[in-house]
Amino acid sequence: MGITVNGLDELKKLADTDLGTSDWIEITQERINTFADATGDHQWIHVDVEKAKEGPFGGPIAHGYLTLSLFIPLFTELLDVEGVTTKVNYGLNKVRFPSPVKAGSRVRLVARLAEVAEVPGGVQITVDGMIETEGGTKPACVLQSVSRFYA
Repeated sequence: MGITVNGLDELKKLADTDLGTSDWIEITQERINTFADATGDHQWIHVDVEKAKEGPFGGPIAHGYLTLSLFIPLFTELLDVEGVTTKVNYGLNKVRFPSPVKAGSRVRLVARLAEVAEVPGGVQITVDGMIETEGGTKPACVLQSVSRFYA
């Protein structure tokens, strides 16, 4: 489905390229609960299904950081870089959560490789990403991710 490149030279040629759209994945209550257990964030809006029904969203919603954490598995559907020794998440320039992700909904990533820049021993890429919810009018997460690839 995605783009595969071999080595840094091929990766450099992808600057300013739309990478497309990932497959949909479902955000189950079980996934939300597992994330809550992993992070210690058990706020009722995420894990108390009955109380969340009375809350502002009519049911439980995913943690914003759960939605953000899905960037990497969704992104790897869109771009595979072979012929490198190391792949590192370097950071994020921007992150916003314009719309909640309700339990039981599906999300996917739309991404663009905005920039490729040389760094000592490799390249740094900047990716503009938008995680959207099926049927939603606003994105669930808008982000700019920075990663490094080393030869």
